[in-house]
Amino acid sequence: MDDKYDLVELDVERTVGIKVTFADNYSAEIDLMTLRLICPCAMCRSLREKGKAAWPQSEGSQKLSIRDAQFHGSWGVNITWSDGHNTGIYTFQFLRENAESHLNSGLDRP
Repeated sequence: MDDKYDLVELDVERTVGIKVTFADNYSAEIDLMTLRLICPCAMCRSLREKGKAAWPQSEGSQKLSIRDAQFHGSWGVNITWSDGHNTGIYTFQFLRENAESHLNSGLDRP
């Protein structure tokens, strides 16, 4: 694996987001809403491709938070959200590329 994508530290703030630090000393913070909106699972990708929001799923206003975060092998992290969603595996490369591209500043937010 390229050092660029070698995650050396993951800090989870359940009500704020995550901070990722890579072997080349690049670090970034990714807020909760951005993480949830870019969920890489098949269901969320399909919704985005159809122009629909991946979150929130219902009209009720549910407070977003991270319930749990677990490493998935040596290449990703699985996040369980307060809405119960937990099928997305955020690869370290995916997190790095999204942080670098500043995708979070261009997302349409509900």
